[in-house]
Amino acid sequence: MGGVKLLFIGDIVGQPGRRAVTQLLPKLREQHGLHFVIANGENSAGGNGITPATAAEIFDAGVDVITSGDHLWDQKDVIELLENEKRFVRPFNYPAGTAGQGSVVITKEGLPPIAVLNLQGRTFMPPMENPFSMALDKVNRLRQQVKIIFVDFHAEATSEKIALARMLDGQVSAVVGTHTHVQTADEQIFPNGTAYLTDAGFTGPHDGCLGREIEPIIRRFLTGMPTRFEVAKNRVMLHGCLIEIEDASGRALKIERVSEAV
Repeated sequence: MGGVKLLFIGDIVGQPGRRAVTQLLPKLREQHGLHFVIANGENSAGGNGITPATAAEIFDAGVDVITSGDHLWDQKDVIELLENEKRFVRPFNYPAGTAGQGSVVITKEGLPPIAVLNLQGRTFMPPMENPFSMALDKVNRLRQQVKIIFVDFHAEATSEKIALARMLDGQVSAVVGTHTHVQTADEQIFPNGTAYLTDAGFTGPHDGCLGREIEPIIRRFLTGMPTRFEVAKNRVMLHGCLIEIEDASGRALKIERVSEAV
């Protein structure tokens, strides 16, 4: 078919984020001729974690694979997704024996098989296995099955994201960062054909502080006291990126940021 057009949707935050995906994805699919959609859903349940119900809503909107990150365990019934939903992935670099899967290969009619690999960083993040060494081994095995490999690297530090993407240049189709909820302006294709964006941003209400109400966060910084961070409500946007990939080689041809208002 020549080129696969893939949309990645940045961290979906709460009900406003889910609403943005439901309302905007059909338009984006038609506008860009999308073939495959991936979304990070780790904040989709009230801004904390993910549940089978919120995952179902995201899948019903047209998302093919949901990735996650450090808020994976915030909802206890996530275990149902980890054990039963093959379109849901958690960071691959959890220790052996952790429920769920860190990667998946999806085959859709008319498309070449597409692999999605989820990794989590270690700098300023909870302790995990080394994402660099684990990525090298896993990508090498995936490349024996597929040409197109997409990596969601859920990490805090820009340097860690860039370093991992540079290491995988030419081995995967794309490395896109999540977690900071701030869309960066450094989209590019590395010399050996890997598309890169440090952070895809987030999908949800942008009138607050990273998707949360402003006042409780300011109060937390002023006092240091525990505070409940409610999801904000207004200026709802979908953030992410559109990547075009040559199906014969798995090399990225184009990457552009997506920022759409509801």
